Amino acid sequence: MADAATAAGMAAVMTGPATTRMNGPGAAPVVRVLKKESSAFIPAYETKGAAGADIRARIAEPVVIPPLGRAHIPTALVLEIPPGYEGQVRPRSGLAARSGVTVLNSPGTIDADYRGELGIILVNLGQEPFTVHDGDRIAQFVVAPVIRAQIVETDSLSETERGEGGFGSTGI
Repeated sequence: MADAATAAGMAAVMTGPATTRMNGPGAAPVVRVLKKESSAFIPAYETKGAAGADIRARIAEPVVIPPLGRAHIPTALVLEIPPGYEGQVRPRSGLAARSGVTVLNSPGTIDADYRGELGIILVNLGQEPFTVHDGDRIAQFVVAPVIRAQIVETDSLSETERGEGGFGSTGI
């Protein structure tokens, strides 16, 4: 009966604004999902240990991405991420390894106050055209806590051993 109680509690939480579950160890943030189309796919964790929930394309016609081309792929989903968290859009390793397809602005950030449709920008770094079909798993969605820094202007910074050494300065 614990599962029924948990499900009932989750249903109650999901009817109001996005909140964080605080019922014990490992409490998880609740992300509310609005389907703009009834046929849209809710992000899903494909294994028990998955850190990312797979995001699927919601497109009327296949989209062909030529080599070195990019495409904005709709999902027909709008997310409500609770304050204090962000959604991260990350590539799927299998797409990258097999086809050279990745998420262009990776990781993409979905801010807690964004209420527009989730779109995924895919880029084909492979040598062959890549076709995206409706329902294809095209990215992963990871929820992460956000810490907002206090940003302060200053006239000087502390010295470090590295100093201004930038790209490649620490070796290979």
